[in-house]
Amino acid sequence: MIPLSTKMRPAHLSEFVGQTHFMFEGSLFYNSIKNKTFDSAIFFGPSGTGKTTLARIIAREIDSNFVEINASTTGTKELKVILENASVRFHGLQKETTFLYVDEVHRWNKLQQDSLLRALEEGIIKFIGSTTENPYFSINNAIISRVRNIYEFRRLTTDELITILKRTLTDAEKGFGGLDVKYDVQALRILADMSNGDCRIALDALGFIVDNLEENRSIDQEIVAEAMQRQTTFYDKEEDKYNLLSALQKSVRGSDPHAAVHYLARLLAGGADIMTIGRRLLVMASEDVGMAYPNAVTIVTACVQAAQMVGLPEAKINLAQATVLLASCPKSNASCMALERAAADLKGRKLEDVPLHLKDSHYSGAANLGRGLGYKYPHAYGGYVTQQYLPDDLYQERVKYYEPTSNGSEAAFKKYLEELERIDENNRKG
Repeated sequence: MIPLSTKMRPAHLSEFVGQTHFMFEGSLFYNSIKNKTFDSAIFFGPSGTGKTTLARIIAREIDSNFVEINASTTGTKELKVILENASVRFHGLQKETTFLYVDEVHRWNKLQQDSLLRALEEGIIKFIGSTTENPYFSINNAIISRVRNIYEFRRLTTDELITILKRTLTDAEKGFGGLDVKYDVQALRILADMSNGDCRIALDALGFIVDNLEENRSIDQEIVAEAMQRQTTFYDKEEDKYNLLSALQKSVRGSDPHAAVHYLARLLAGGADIMTIGRRLLVMASEDVGMAYPNAVTIVTACVQAAQMVGLPEAKINLAQATVLLASCPKSNASCMALERAAADLKGRKLEDVPLHLKDSHYSGAANLGRGLGYKYPHAYGGYVTQQYLPDDLYQERVKYYEPTSNGSEAAFKKYLEELERIDENNRKG
């Protein structure tokens, strides 16, 4: 049986949902497809976000010879045959460039990736590679330098997934439009939310539900929970998820690891996904812990990434570590408040220009404009030298945005900055 996610793949650009940060009507990306000028590209991002679907649509819209392979099952020998055939089409009567789509391109080794270089340089192929890995780490620089653009695919939003689910339920040709399936709107929202931005998960779960739905029963919250094999406790009320996240952050901010772990457990029991929790933990690391323990954001990032790699249920262990660490750390919101004070000045007062000696001087004629003149390079003075950095009006007022606390590691930064202030004051008097 063909999975629903495969049957519902859009065939035309107008049907594609998501990635609106680069793909929308009138965008350069969109126009390059419509104008048949689309060049080689790399698509990277999580599974189920439309990388393969969009590659197929591009080939169909441009009406070019299209070859699709998976790097995990295609070796150098098979690739050589594909490139030879592409060369015949390019140099023969067709005079046609072949679009080569390589899924999971990061699985190829350097030699396999390098075998594409000559064909790319000669225009024999246009290459679209898709990967879930960061291409700057997983794909050779030689390939990247010959590709016009790298497009990052983001997880689909809940509303985008709901649009796809509703389309599936009403599409009589590819979906379930002929079955008149009844559904609760909130149940669809729960299904979309639990799919964590992955369209494949959302559609295949919907297919499983509809194929096994009892006669005269509608898709409700209970059936979604059964299909996803996850509880939906906090979905009983739409605001419960946000109340629990708020309680988690306030418990961390209040340095109560017991309460923080309690709310983490409730979020996980309610079906919260890794990234919903992870994003909030990362915000806390900078907003609430900040400079009192600067390493917190690094450790929490590592825990969230580990949780993504491990997956639930074991990912709970990584999230618990991050939560307990944050709750047990000394706290400071001084860096966050510094930015808010600076932003308030931008809105509430007219500010003077950047001092001339701080302006860019790396171009001919900069000195004639007085730019960069008089700048003192701190490293030439042992690491610090008294010098004006703020615009004139703020400097004259001795404005301060960052007010460090004496908590944790921030106490050392406070002591250091106070010593620099004493040096500046003595230099002014002297």
